[in-house]
Amino acid sequence: MIAYLFRRLFYGALILLGVNLLTFLLFFAVNTPDDMARLALGGKRVSVESIEAWKSAHGYDLPLFWNEKAQGTESVTKTIFWTRSVPLLSFDFGMSDSGRDITTEIKTRMVPSLLLAVPTFLLGVITVVSVSLLVALLRGTRLEKGAIAAAVALMSISSLFYIITGQWLFGKVMQLVPVSGWSDGAGCVAFLALPVAIGVFAQLGSGTLLYRAMFLEELNKDYVRCVRAKGITETRILFGHVLRNASLPIVTSTVAVIPSLFMGSLIMESFFGIPGLGSYTIDAVNAQDFSVVRAMVFLGTIAYIAGLILTDVVYTLVDPRIRLTNR
Repeated sequence: MIAYLFRRLFYGALILLGVNLLTFLLFFAVNTPDDMARLALGGKRVSVESIEAWKSAHGYDLPLFWNEKAQGTESVTKTIFWTRSVPLLSFDFGMSDSGRDITTEIKTRMVPSLLLAVPTFLLGVITVVSVSLLVALLRGTRLEKGAIAAAVALMSISSLFYIITGQWLFGKVMQLVPVSGWSDGAGCVAFLALPVAIGVFAQLGSGTLLYRAMFLEELNKDYVRCVRAKGITETRILFGHVLRNASLPIVTSTVAVIPSLFMGSLIMESFFGIPGLGSYTIDAVNAQDFSVVRAMVFLGTIAYIAGLILTDVVYTLVDPRIRLTNR
């Protein structure tokens, strides 16, 4: 198992380097340092001297990959790629193009993102699995058909509709919660209640159909027929046998959510004015702040790789028949 984890860490490091390089290439394929300078300085009518001064102050006056004017190793080290990307490997995010310390911003904004993402994730999994089990228990009835129709309708509607409707209904009309904003301490609960509820509700449609299919597949297996023949109740079969054996697909389906626990919800944070990492990333993309963008992509890649490795470890805990050394 240890050897397998080391292999996965090695592959993860290669993926991290590849994503870092790809992010750099894509960003500078669309933008040039001159474009970034004009946007930062506030318009197209900016003097050449001002552009060159901005580029020099932010380190964008260097070549991208190869410095022909330098000698020896400085031909590589005195480039935008080296100075902007290599320090990421030591988690040195440096300064943003707007002059703020990125590490400080990440530490500050990580708390609101986690306070939003963790409850949404946990409550979402519990709610979706519970509803799916209930629908599977009611299979073959009109209630199941109604639940399926409702799930299809829910997943057919964009999450933006739920956000706007929730803000209008619960924020404007009923005035139960604030429409947007943030408060430190216990006061943040009022600002998190609505986005968490909407986040959980938005998962019900697709999640219910997915987990219901998993549970029905398990219910049609031979071991369930054997257990049912012994007189075990359907409720006990669902919770005691089906749920346990369907836990591996459930674990797999939640891997994609793990990076959001660290990166935050891009749309939710922007609409509700939550100062998290998601809104921080969107603001950086709009401002073409490459320093922040590559830092957030770097963290997101690490979070996803960690999620994959954690999933493999959880597999062995859920199903001891799986051995990582054989994979």
